[in-house]
Amino acid sequence: MEYTKGRIGRVFTVRLDHGDDLILELVKLSELEKIESAVFMLLGALKAGKLVTGPKESIRPPEPVWFGFDEAHEILGIGNIFQEEGKPKIHLHAGTGRENNVKLGCLRGESEVFMVVEVFIFELEGISARRVMDVEQGFAPVNFEQVPDLE
Repeated sequence: MEYTKGRIGRVFTVRLDHGDDLILELVKLSELEKIESAVFMLLGALKAGKLVTGPKESIRPPEPVWFGFDEAHEILGIGNIFQEEGKPKIHLHAGTGRENNVKLGCLRGESEVFMVVEVFIFELEGISARRVMDVEQGFAPVNFEQVPDLE
């Protein structure tokens, strides 16, 4: 286990409107506001999206199992924003549902908002964290650099 500590900085309340691309808009906001480290939660609905709902087998690197939808689904999610190769990387796990079809997974790629999605972003200050690709694992985990103690 590795960890670092910091504090909450700026707080953003964001409304994404019908037709917006959820992940793309979060990247654009992160670039505009120079958000390097943050956690966020969201709620609303998507018209279309794709979730990775697990690996096909329990091996590394994993081969993803995909679930896609192109009809409105409710969404509730939590995620983070860290830099990867100098750009904001959105990592969002979400539950989506329509009628009795409920899925949980990692939202990736295009994600079109249906009606509205509300996002609450909490910037993390006093930490230095970046995503660095790990070829063996097949993804880019968060890596921490030492920073002076905040206390």
